Amino acid sequence: MSEENNGSGYVEAEYKRDSNYIQDRITADGAGGWPVEPNRYRLVVARACPWANRAVIVRRLLGLEPVISMGMCGPTHDERSWTFDLDAGGRDPVLGYERLQEAFLARDPNYPRGITVPAIVDVPSGAVVTNDFAQITLDFSTQWTAYHREGAPDLYPEHLRDEMDEVMERIYTEVNNGVYRCGFSGSQRAYDEAYQRLFTALDWLSERLEHRRFLMGGQITEADVRLFTTLARFDTVYHGHFKCNRQKLSEMPVLWAYARDLFQLPGFGDTIDFPQIKEHYYVVHTDINPTQIIPSGPDTSNWLMPHDREQLGARPFGDGTPPGPVFKGEEVPAGHGPGGIPHR
Repeated sequence: MSEENNGSGYVEAEYKRDSNYIQDRITADGAGGWPVEPNRYRLVVARACPWANRAVIVRRLLGLEPVISMGMCGPTHDERSWTFDLDAGGRDPVLGYERLQEAFLARDPNYPRGITVPAIVDVPSGAVVTNDFAQITLDFSTQWTAYHREGAPDLYPEHLRDEMDEVMERIYTEVNNGVYRCGFSGSQRAYDEAYQRLFTALDWLSERLEHRRFLMGGQITEADVRLFTTLARFDTVYHGHFKCNRQKLSEMPVLWAYARDLFQLPGFGDTIDFPQIKEHYYVVHTDINPTQIIPSGPDTSNWLMPHDREQLGARPFGDGTPPGPVFKGEEVPAGHGPGGIPHR
């Protein structure tokens, strides 16, 4: 599993995601013991992971880079943990850890569950605060407002929240997690059901987006972030590796144009590292790909093709502005974006 380390996810029939996360929250009033405080917390992610990718995008769109630092794990992990093998000496330069597992054990020496990204770590104590990926990004929008950049978009508009929550729940169950249900199905029946559910949801999303530029209408929201991270990985890994192969994303006209529209906005495509994405899925999932051979394709230069969705009107950032250049030291490596060099 892309954000877990406790096996392939195979079960006798339907794939079930372990969703028992540490649910502490960092809030503006600090009621739960974790107050919003600049330069106290470190967001630990991996570019390969779609759930972590959400946090990277939202942090960038809101301009929280100066107040929440970011640690980057490599694209693969073993049965114990994600590791900081991209850093000099194989240690995170702020936490001093070789493995994210160390932050979980600092919180609970007997921590029994999977070590997942994204995770927020309290730097002074070195202990993980939360790995509840769905709540982390919502709290970036609602609890860290005092530190949003000028012109930051409202990614969770209060007047849209009820509808947004319903849309995001369907995206999560049927699409974000739906590709995993296909890939890790333990029987033909379970796979067939998961496949049907996934493409039923993708057809529904295509209809929803045919005449509106973004999922909630005229500007990007958290809902678009959540869908984008799955779409960005669809042709590269899910279509083949997870057998989600009714069509490629590039063969679904509305969703493909929508995905390119987002990709070409600052804050979305500049967080995507295609070689790391491929390396993660094809190397870690040895049950599905025992040879660990990483495909050379597909050609990703098509992500930069015109999408023509400007004709639907709308302003992507609403009354706000696009984020500026990628924070120094957090750039995707040269050649790892659209049409970049092969992984090897």
